[in-house]
Amino acid sequence: MPRPILATVHPEGLRHNLAQARVRAPDARVWAVVKANAYGHGIERAFEALRGADGFALLDLAEAERLRALDWRGPILLLEGVFEPRDLELCSRLGLWHAVHCDEQIDWLAAHKTQQSHRVFLKLNSGMNRLGFTPGAFRAAWARLSALPQVDEIAFMTHFSDADGPRGIDHQVAAFEAATADLAGERTLCNTAAMLRHASRPLRGVGVSTLAADWVREGIALYGSAPDYPENSAAHWDLQPTMTLSTRVIGTQRLQAGDTVGYGSTFTADGPLHIGVVACGYADGYPRHAGTGTPVLVNGVRTRLVGRVSMDMITVDLSPLDAAGVPAGIGSEVVMWGVSPSTGAVLPVDEVARAAGTISYELLCAVAPRVPFAPV
Repeated sequence: MPRPILATVHPEGLRHNLAQARVRAPDARVWAVVKANAYGHGIERAFEALRGADGFALLDLAEAERLRALDWRGPILLLEGVFEPRDLELCSRLGLWHAVHCDEQIDWLAAHKTQQSHRVFLKLNSGMNRLGFTPGAFRAAWARLSALPQVDEIAFMTHFSDADGPRGIDHQVAAFEAATADLAGERTLCNTAAMLRHASRPLRGVGVSTLAADWVREGIALYGSAPDYPENSAAHWDLQPTMTLSTRVIGTQRLQAGDTVGYGSTFTADGPLHIGVVACGYADGYPRHAGTGTPVLVNGVRTRLVGRVSMDMITVDLSPLDAAGVPAGIGSEVVMWGVSPSTGAVLPVDEVARAAGTISYELLCAVAPRVPFAPV
């Protein structure tokens, strides 16, 4: 039989989470963000559950081709725009909308020979200081784009750096309002955190009234994770898990006080301890820096990782199962994050990520190619 590790995508969770975007921003259209292969879920596995979105947003032209191959005929937005002039040919052929964030992209458009006019999203650097035109250069970029016959409609976008934290978004919203004042065109400001926390905030603009108009970009919430964890949990935002990483116990050991576990002997038992050896390691995408205490479910019972994560195995404490009278041994079900198939118990990916010193995005995206996915 194959090694017992398995990733499972939950379409019902994806559909539920997409519906929550409609609840949070009822007057907006929703971009389902499927960059990084739908945050590790697989575009083809997630597509049917997400096709109720108004459009898909991503980075990679090959991923855009995959969506068109799935017979998606609605909008697709390239969030970083094109990377070289010839990419515009594919945008014309596939009908892709694309961000414009630098003068070079405008130069490429000006030189592009096409019968198909382009719809672009002019990006403002409102304080994130990654991509986008500064407020001082924004109007000139808009004027250049407006003069191009290759450009049909110009919409406006920005990206928030602190929508999930105490600094908030006021300074960036003010910059956006000033830069786009009196300019007609659709707006997209809300990322996931802004959609959940700030969607109803008033926005001064042409034909818009709230921050959520006209489009919201739903990313991590689609995949069952709270962008502002631990302040708020996925349950607080009524989000459901969309991926389970499960495996099995493949061996057991009985330790005595003073016995150590794994490479580097980073864990020492302080008394008798029953441990399980689990088929999962950093070659499967589970983070090596996850330390003793990182939560795990065994047969639906919450327990902890002990010792160091190795390439193919981890070790977990089976004592809580012994104390609860739940049998545990070779073949016992282990959930690294997600939903226990046997009991329905949930281990939120946010909790695992925080214990490992990272974020859920990394865990979901890092599931390794050698891990099989269950058929959807």
